[in-house]
Formats: sequence, C-alpha cells, structure tokens
Amino acid sequence: MGNGDTRVRGIAARAGGWSARHRWAAVGIWVLFVVLAMAVGSAAGRVDVKDSDELKGETHTAAKIIEDAGIKQPAGESVLIQAKDGTTTATDPRFRAAVTAVVRAVDGTGRVTDVTSPYDTKTISKDGRSALVQFDMRGDADTAGDRVEPVLKAVAGIQKDHPQLRIEEIGAASMRKTFSDAFGDDFKQAEYSAVPVALGILLIAFGALVAALLPVALAITAIMATMGLMGIVSHLQAMNDTANSVMLLVGMAVGVDYCLFYLRREREERVAGRDAGTALRIAAATSGRAVIVSGVTVCVAMAGMLFTGLATFEAMGLASLMVVAVAMVGSVTVLPALLSLLGKRVEKGRIPFLHPEKRRARAGGGAGEGSRLWGAVLKVVLARPAVSLVVAAGALLAIAAPALGMKTQNLTLDQEFGNKLPIVATYNRVNEAFPGGSEPAQVVVKAEDINAPEVKSAITGFRTEAIASGASRGPVDVKLHDAQNVAVISVPLVGGSDLDKAGKSLELLRDKVRPDTLGKVEGVQAPITGQVAGSHDFNDQLVGSVLPVFAFVVVFAFLLMLLSFRSLTIAVTSIVLNLLSVGAAYGILVAVFQHGWGASLVGAHGVGAIVTWLPLFLFVILFGLSMDYHVFVVSRIRESRMRGRTTKDAITHGVVTTAGVVTSAAVIMVAVFAIFGTLSMQSMKQMGVGLAAAVLIDATVIRGVLLPAVMALLGERNWYLPKWLHRLPDLTHDETPEAVAPAVRGESERLEV
Repeated sequence: MGNGDTRVRGIAARAGGWSARHRWAAVGIWVLFVVLAMAVGSAAGRVDVKDSDELKGETHTAAKIIEDAGIKQPAGESVLIQAKDGTTTATDPRFRAAVTAVVRAVDGTGRVTDVTSPYDTKTISKDGRSALVQFDMRGDADTAGDRVEPVLKAVAGIQKDHPQLRIEEIGAASMRKTFSDAFGDDFKQAEYSAVPVALGILLIAFGALVAALLPVALAITAIMATMGLMGIVSHLQAMNDTANSVMLLVGMAVGVDYCLFYLRREREERVAGRDAGTALRIAAATSGRAVIVSGVTVCVAMAGMLFTGLATFEAMGLASLMVVAVAMVGSVTVLPALLSLLGKRVEKGRIPFLHPEKRRARAGGGAGEGSRLWGAVLKVVLARPAVSLVVAAGALLAIAAPALGMKTQNLTLDQEFGNKLPIVATYNRVNEAFPGGSEPAQVVVKAEDINAPEVKSAITGFRTEAIASGASRGPVDVKLHDAQNVAVISVPLVGGSDLDKAGKSLELLRDKVRPDTLGKVEGVQAPITGQVAGSHDFNDQLVGSVLPVFAFVVVFAFLLMLLSFRSLTIAVTSIVLNLLSVGAAYGILVAVFQHGWGASLVGAHGVGAIVTWLPLFLFVILFGLSMDYHVFVVSRIRESRMRGRTTKDAITHGVVTTAGVVTSAAVIMVAVFAIFGTLSMQSMKQMGVGLAAAVLIDATVIRGVLLPAVMALLGERNWYLPKWLHRLPDLTHDETPEAVAPAVRGESERLEV
C-alpha cells in the first residue's frame, strides 16, 4: 500500500464500510437471519445423538444390535428395602410386609410393569438385611425420567409407614431424573447469572448503559441464531443438551469479546479526535480484521473436536464452531451499522462515577497515556526482558508441573455429587449389598437361531463361567427376545461402583469368559455393554483421538498465524505461549481436584482424578479462546510497527493501548467461567476452574509479561519470514489508520519488512 493509496483491502474493512453506508439494510438482514434461523430450526426440530452413535467399539455394536432388532429396552428400577438395625432380616414379618406394600404401591401407579418380589428373584443380600424389588418403567426409556415421579412418591409413602426400615428407589429413570434436575438447575443458574455478570462488568468498562448493552445484545442474538442452526444441522450431525450448554458458554464469551474489541477501538479513535465516520472505518479496518483472524482461529480449534469420533464431542465442536462464526460475522457486519445509527447516542445512560474523563483518556490508547498499571509493568519487563521471561516462564512451568501426574476417569455418582443428593447414598448402599447390581454389564447375544442347542449351551456356560471366574457374584440373568434372535445377559460386576475393580471384571468377561463360551459358537455376536463398558470404550477412544486433535489444532493455528501476520517467529511464539497457558491450567486442575490442594476454596472436594473428557475439551476451548487476546495484542503491535515505530516502542504501545479491552474481556470470561466453578457437579466445577484459571493466566502473565518479554528479546526477528515462504498467500491486509484517514504527522504509512 503505497503513499497516498487509500484503498481498503481487508474484508473486515469492506464489510464495515458497506454496513455503515447501508445501516438499516445491515440491521434488517441480521434480524431477518436470526428470526429465520430460529424459525427454520424450530420447524426442523433437533435430532439428538442416539445411544448407538454415542460411542464406537463394543458399546456401539451392542446398541446397534438392539436398535436394528427394534427391541425397546425399558428403564429398570429397583427399590431397596434394608434393615436399619443388625437384627431384622428379610425373613422378619415386618420386612415381608414392607416388601408386599412396595410391590402393591409401585404396581398401583400404573407407570410400571414386570414388578418382581425379591423372594421370587432371590435378590436378597448375603447378610439377609437387604432386598430389591425390581420393575421396569412403561414407555420409552429415554423419557422414563419424566414419568417416574409418581412411583418415587409411592415409595416415599411406604417409607413413612415403615420407619424401622430403609426404603429407597434407584434405577435408570430415577437416576436420570436426579441427574437431569441437578444438571438443569446448575445450568439455569449459570445461564441466568452469566448475562447480568457480563453486563455489570461492561458497565464498569464503558460507563454507559447503551455501550454496555451492545456486546450482550450481539452475543445473545448470535446464540439465538445458532440455536436455530443447530436444529437444521442436527439432521446431518446429531446434537444434544451438552453441545447446547457449551455453545451458550462459548457464544457468550466470544460474542462479548469481539464486540468489545471493536467498540473500544471506535471509541478510542473518537477520543483521539477522529470524526465518527473515520473512527468507524479505522475500527473496522483494525479491530475488525483482528476479530476475523481470531474468529477463524477459534473455529479451527473447535473443529478439532470433530476428530475425536465421539458423538458428544463432535456435537460440541460443531455447535461451538457455528456460534463463533455467527458472532464473528455479526461483529464485522451489524455492529458497524448499529454504531453508525447510534452515533453519540452510544454514550447514553452514562454513569459518571464509573466513567470519569481522566479514566476515559487513559483507556484510549494513542489518545492518552494508556493504562498506567500495565505501563508500569511493561517498564519493568522491557528493562529486564530476559529476567522477566525466566521468572514468568519458570512460575508457569512450576504451576503446570502437577499435570505430569494427571489421572483421568469418568466420575462415579458419589464423586460427581458428593453427599449432596440422597440418591448417592442409595447408590452406595445398593452397591455394598449387591456389588455391581445397580449397573450390571450387559452381554447382547445375536445369533441366527437364539434357541439353537449350541447357542443355549454357550449362554448357560457363560452364566456359569462368569461367576466361576470371579468376574461376578451373580445373579446372572438372561432375557430372551425369540422373535429377534437376541438375548441380553445381565452380569453384576465384582467391584461395583469402584470403576478400577469393575473394569478388571469387565476385561475378564471380554478376554476370557466370552471367548471360552460364546466365542466358540460360529455366527454369534456377543458385544458387552453397560455403564462400566461404556466408560472403558469412551476412554479408549478418547485416548486414541488425543494426538490427531492436538496435531490438527496446533498445525492449523500455526498456519493461520503465519498467513495472517507473515511472520514465522510470531506463529511459533503464539503456539508456544498458548501451550504454556493450557499446561498451567492443567496443573491447577490436578493440584485442586486430584490432590485436593485448596479444593475447599472453590467449594470442591478432591476426587482423586480429572473427569476423562475435560483435558481434551479444555485444550480445544482454551487454545481457541487464547487466540482472542493474542491476535488482538499482536495485531496492535504489528500495526504500530507498520506505522514506523521501533519494535520496542511498538510493543509498549500495543500492549498498553490494548490493556483496557483485554482486561475487560478477560474479567468477563473469568467471571462467566467462574460461575460454573460454583455449580454442584464436580465435572462442572473442574471445567469452570480450569477455564477461569487459564484465561486469567493468559490475560495477565502471558500477554502482560511473557509476550512483551519474548518480543523484546527477539527484536527485529519478530518479523522474520524466510524467503522461501514469501510465496505463501498474503492474508495480512494491513489496515492502518493511514489507510482510511489522514496520516498522523511524523509517522510513515508503511514500513516494508
């Protein structure tokens, strides 16, 4: 871009210019898009992930056999009747009376079928103090949790009549209801809290109600549009509630951030004396471009989840990718139109004590002295960059060190909720009295003729060998589906709720018992599924996907940074700093939740492990979100460098002038993520603490100390691009203020490097 050339080359600048010139059209198109997306998505309906598609491996095969056979497996429920003292047993008349009352009560609700007495099924514990009344819920198992309430009330009524006994219900439907209620309440609390928290912080940042409402409005409309798009896309890639919740989390974070970046730059240029039109063009050309680079990088990171092969992760990745893309497009299209329409009215609803003029001048980089706090920090960092690098990097490596001993596992019910839910105690009592009985392994046997003598003999052999091998203490039950030539064998696993021990029992069934019995009959399929098997298969698949996901995200993020900044050095340092940030987050997670260091400070308890899905999820989310700040800060540094400043001056100018917006954005993200750290579920606490800690570290230590220290030490090598890479596409499209406004005296328009 030569002297006097005022062409605007960047897509963000062109989009912002068009939006400002056609403001009502831009706003109208955005509103129409949001409304249409929601309407079409609602009409299309959301297709949820099927059990048969949730996992690969044996769990998938078993679910597929059941699904193809058209077998509707009901939600099984049990009522535990247990003596509270050491003398009462199942032979006691009062105990028998309670069992009879439970059978009549649950059958009388009309919601259940196949009610069985423990005296018929022999489901009485070895010590004789506990018994299980078993039954199935009528209707679809997936919705049984919505219909189990009358049964729970009936059981509670019997408990009141027999205070000397413990009478409690547990099973697929009641656990689903409990989990759904806790999960739903948690996320409602998070969702209801996130918007007011973000709005409050934005009010402090801008000091004006209208300016604070804009980012929240953009984020909410982006989320609404994405919810509609999820319904449409779900017909190609099934979605679920988890994907919806993650989409809300990511959408609020990036939607507010992108708008914040744009709005602060526009305000800054107006404080510097630019007219409204010029300030808007500069914001579109600079912050708008940073938003696009950041948005594309975040989308690439989210796309990494598509490589896991896990349906839930694929749904989360696609939903997150969509909301980021929608928020990015909204930021560079409808936002300029709104700012153009509002003009000075964006300052309406001013809160004087939150927005004094001195603070405003300081916050407007280039217009004033910038951030005094970060200016003081930078003065120290740039005076001793090597020392600053060693101290900051050493501190982060020390924080990350516990991650080397990370242990992951799927959390059991008692680990997830502690003693906050009564059903957790019931779960433990059932597992203690009937090890593995509450969550048995299920062998789905498919044969050409399920009643063939050799198949029957193999099933009988399997039942006998399962107990003889020590994998189960029984009872091993078989349910035949003659018409479909399918049999389902339920095997309580030794180990019960202890996943490590139960996992060994599962391996014994899969590796020894099955091959020695069912495996000897030609044409028989016998995949083993169940809660323990699902956890095992999930872990195996997750571990296998870690390397492809990490490689995809890192390589593509590196390429995007290389093409966007035309610097090999910046691309490499971006990746290294982001990995350091993620490593520190892992270290904090392990220290708090695995070792229990300071767990009480976040209302948690050390569960001895990190939930299996979290490390990969955090890597993808954090790697993407970290790029927000990195792109924004480095873009400002590069812009200053292109205007003729020395590298050291450009670093100072770039970091100090972006400090206000990065701090505001980080505080919002940390606050929103910290809300999840207050929820009752341990997995949600782990996610919230991990995200909040990483963002806080990223916005302070990484961007405020390590980035400027590294760039100061590298000097002109920051802009190094080998000659053999000059043929790469040029995606820089530098849009300095001089490209869209009269030049500032004393600054060159462009410095070629």
